[in-house]
Amino acid sequence: PLADQGVLRGDHHVGGAEEGVGPGGENNDFIAKGRINFPAKLREIIGEKFWVVRGTSGRFLAVYSYQMWADVQRQVMAQAGPDYERLLRWMNVGATEVTPDKQGRILIPANLREYAQLQKDVMVIGAGRKAEIWNPVLWKQEDDSFDPLAHKELLNNLRL
Repeated sequence: PLADQGVLRGDHHVGGAEEGVGPGGENNDFIAKGRINFPAKLREIIGEKFWVVRGTSGRFLAVYSYQMWADVQRQVMAQAGPDYERLLRWMNVGATEVTPDKQGRILIPANLREYAQLQKDVMVIGAGRKAEIWNPVLWKQEDDSFDPLAHKELLNNLRL
């Protein structure tokens, strides 16, 4: 299976008063305190310590394993020019190392919550070799805006 190859897939909705109790804890104040429950299946793949950073293609947070974050850093540092230096600074200013607590919760700093517009509910999705944390409203907009027919060439190149 893909998960055995370190590929993350699927989504996980956390929180919301109308959803009842979110996995691993109360849902009424989990984002107010800056904590979210990070799914165990994703922790198994990413590891017990990882990096949460600002997403580069939207208002979401990207979650990288230690190795993947080091690879991303190396890719950017291998490029020359002031734009890559600015990108590297921008990426690192928001980067936060996290370790889940015993209940699987991670603390997301206020600057990252603000960037991703996280409020009470969040979506945690597997996205290839990283996970992403989204405001569910923004995720729905992103998901609804993708039209596979408009990306035929991309899909054909991947033989999908």
